[in-house]
Amino acid sequence: MPDNDVQNTEEQGAGELKGQFALQKIYLKDMSFETPNSPQVFQEQWNLTVNMDIQNTVNKLVDDNYEVVIAVTVTVKFNDQTVYLIEAHQAGIFHITGFPDDILRRTLTTVCPNILFPFAREVVSDLVTRGGFPQLLLAPVNFEALYQQHQEELKNTEESAVKH
Repeated sequence: MPDNDVQNTEEQGAGELKGQFALQKIYLKDMSFETPNSPQVFQEQWNLTVNMDIQNTVNKLVDDNYEVVIAVTVTVKFNDQTVYLIEAHQAGIFHITGFPDDILRRTLTTVCPNILFPFAREVVSDLVTRGGFPQLLLAPVNFEALYQQHQEELKNTEESAVKH
């Protein structure tokens, strides 16, 4: 087990549950940077619109290892004209074992993306400046709030299905 292994112990009923969470690897899985209207875009006085979309996926690997990937898409426009478009897929492999399914799901969709997002933010910032544009710093993302919102949507969908 790696040195950065974090142990979490939690009492459950008469027995004791020991969960383990360890970061195995962080890597850039995919990235692209497009400036479809260059060099003309560099001649403009900019009043830019920035749109960010973020998604995460989880792939179960072997031996309680999971690949978590956050896909960050940033589209910057000026007067309906795309100035630049960035897609970055930041990934990590996490070893997670000994947790109940609900805690495992929450960890994979909140804790892991929180660890990966600063790396994705750095990739985006670096690509923007290398592309000749002013630095772009993405605002932090509250993955816990996104998780709660998703849980509420699932609950409402289930309640709606029961009524019909």
